[in-house]
Amino acid sequence: AAEAASSAPARRVCICVLPFQNMSGDAEQEYFSDGISEDITTDLSKVSALSVTARNTAFMFKGQAVDVPDVARKLGVSHVLEGSVRKAGSRVRITAQLIDGKTGDHVWAERFDRDLTDIFAIQDEISKAIVGALKLKLLPEEKKAIENRGTSSAEAYDLYLMARQYWVSGNDGDPRRDEIILRLCRSAIEIDPDYARAWALMAITQAWMHHRDRQRAETGVAAAEHALELDSNLAEPHCALANNLAQQGRFEEAVAEIAIALTLDPESWEANREAGFIAFRQGRMNDAMEYFRKAAASMETDCRSATMIMSCAQGLDDREACKAAAKDVLSRAERLLGQDRSNAAVLGYGASALAELGERDRAKKWMRRALLVDPDNIILRANLACAALRIDELDEARALIEPYLENCSALQVRHAEMDPDLDKLRGDPSFMKMLANARERLGIEARP
Repeated sequence: AAEAASSAPARRVCICVLPFQNMSGDAEQEYFSDGISEDITTDLSKVSALSVTARNTAFMFKGQAVDVPDVARKLGVSHVLEGSVRKAGSRVRITAQLIDGKTGDHVWAERFDRDLTDIFAIQDEISKAIVGALKLKLLPEEKKAIENRGTSSAEAYDLYLMARQYWVSGNDGDPRRDEIILRLCRSAIEIDPDYARAWALMAITQAWMHHRDRQRAETGVAAAEHALELDSNLAEPHCALANNLAQQGRFEEAVAEIAIALTLDPESWEANREAGFIAFRQGRMNDAMEYFRKAAASMETDCRSATMIMSCAQGLDDREACKAAAKDVLSRAERLLGQDRSNAAVLGYGASALAELGERDRAKKWMRRALLVDPDNIILRANLACAALRIDELDEARALIEPYLENCSALQVRHAEMDPDLDKLRGDPSFMKMLANARERLGIEARP
């Protein structure tokens, strides 16, 4: 027994990186503090002697006043890292403290008050300080991996984080939002042409823009392939490739492509979100719900994935899960609208949640507001049609879904065919005619 014990591998130190607080006094700077938290988590996960709690698990505690020993006990970790970020102009102040999960005592703490251009050096110092405080050995290849940021430009990094935040929580379905993301990514690439993550986000954005407007020449494939040339270990470019395969109806290949992304990074928000949509459009609601749950848990500003959980639960006839998802959607929507009252997509998601929760009058008010803010957004109209059906407004739902089906892509038709939120219209002659017209326009056959 003693021999077996001495030969057994030592238990790795377990750590959870709680989301760093945004202390900038500006909610729009949340993307930056979240990016710092995510990058430190990624850095520490490269240390073989450390076991790091997944980002989506850690972010469940965002915005909560936590008791560190309680968090450590719940997650089964030995240590917790918490901190804050204050960004103002060209300066950034980051505080970080490593806490013993059992006693609540500080193991290490430091404050960094530097120029923004030093952001990568700060992140490196935090990761290395934690390794030192825990008396762990950092292997040369691990040190090199931590120091590899993908870019040496703090400005390009900031532009990328800003673009990603627009992608996660911006006004979905509004081409102007997508163009903003592309401009930000291109600006980052102009500063650093070898910034693979910026290329990958541009690829995903282009793929979704092409899926919504087939007249667009850019499919995202070229940008995705270039991102992989720069960094073959990135998961996100495979999301753009999977999306393009799904657009062509090649779902088995799309599933294989997204599986590569999930193998490369099982915690990737982009990969789990894309996997959720692919599974949903195949009718695999259980799988889709799990992917969307993982995506939503990792991004508290992701209202769309949270809404898709509600749709999946509807398809599985799980009323309890549907109500729970609706409460989560409404909470996210209210928080996001507190930052931007003109986000029509979020108003639409919130309207669906309100309808599911039986708040009919408030749901209708949000629907009206959304249409006043962005009347030409056909994705919004489809989402509002689903909200209308939840409160049995069938005539309104037909009127809302018609412009969507008159202008949507083949993949969006497939989505409408599978969407449980539209089930109340399945036997409706006018709706079935709209679907038939959409298939004829796009030259696709009805699902068997």
